[in-house]
Amino acid sequence: QVQVVESGGGLVQAGGSLRLSCAASGSIFRINIMGWYRQAPGKQRELVARFTSGSDINYADSVKGRFTISRDNAKNTGYLQMNSLKPEDTAVYYCNAQIYTYDYWGQGTQVTVSS
Repeated sequence: QVQVVESGGGLVQAGGSLRLSCAASGSIFRINIMGWYRQAPGKQRELVARFTSGSDINYADSVKGRFTISRDNAKNTGYLQMNSLKPEDTAVYYCNAQIYTYDYWGQGTQVTVSS
């Protein structure tokens, strides 16, 4: 059973920082941490940052220059460093992992940014 677990969320004041972590396990096949998404109340899930082919990375325009995605393939872990947080960054953040073309998601971690 593949498991994806996000951690590191919390309550932070505007301008602060948080570092989210994602740990994937439970497969004999390689698990690729693909990216981070978020969903705010009443809104659809949206892309925050993701790895594309090779080492390219896509960032949502709203987080460019503030957020940095990284991963450790050997450990099946991923990270999202979030700096200069804004109230509009408040959402549940989800990690996306893939095994071949199958997507796996965690339960998410809540990030709340107060003004």
